[in-house]
Amino acid sequence: MDGGGTVDTQAQAAADGMPLTGEPLALELVNTTFVRGGVRGVLVDALRTPEDLDGWLAARTALFSEPLRAELSAPAVTGAHVARFRELRQALRDLAAARVEGARPADAAVALLNASARLAVSWPEFEPTPGGPARVVTRWSEPDSLLAALGEVAAAGVGLLAGRAAEQVRACPAPGCILYFVKSHGRREWCTVGCGNRVRVARHSRRAKADPV
Repeated sequence: MDGGGTVDTQAQAAADGMPLTGEPLALELVNTTFVRGGVRGVLVDALRTPEDLDGWLAARTALFSEPLRAELSAPAVTGAHVARFRELRQALRDLAAARVEGARPADAAVALLNASARLAVSWPEFEPTPGGPARVVTRWSEPDSLLAALGEVAAAGVGLLAGRAAEQVRACPAPGCILYFVKSHGRREWCTVGCGNRVRVARHSRRAKADPV
């Protein structure tokens, strides 16, 4: 899977209620925690329940490998799956922060990411069909399709944070924002237009107070 793959749909944003979507898969997971309301806002976790994870996966089916998409059509998500995805989310957040800050990543985060990525191991197999041509089927080393999906998220994180796009990973500099994004064009400074507007309004307010008429 390409670590830089993105999807950008209004349906995805509506399903999650998340302020930022359309980022690479690994950052899509990281950004399931966000602050609503700016500096004085509240921390929101969009990945708390099996229903949350089910909706998150459904909205991002196109970001997973084609063979896995069918496996994720009706997943039986449990609390244990949610815990694994949240654990990976924290590791990816820690690694993204280290990348942005130019710091050495924590060994524990690296180990968890690499162990999770191994869940994505798959291979093609030859399968004869009665009365028809043989077909190619995909097998995974991990039989739980949801953990295989976790593996693909982790593998995408490896591709993003150790690949060519790593230099473009950014932490939004807006006060109170904790989102990450890939700087997709030279003029992009903020994760969303909303963050940019808040910063400009705050700057204008400070200038007005400093230079009263």
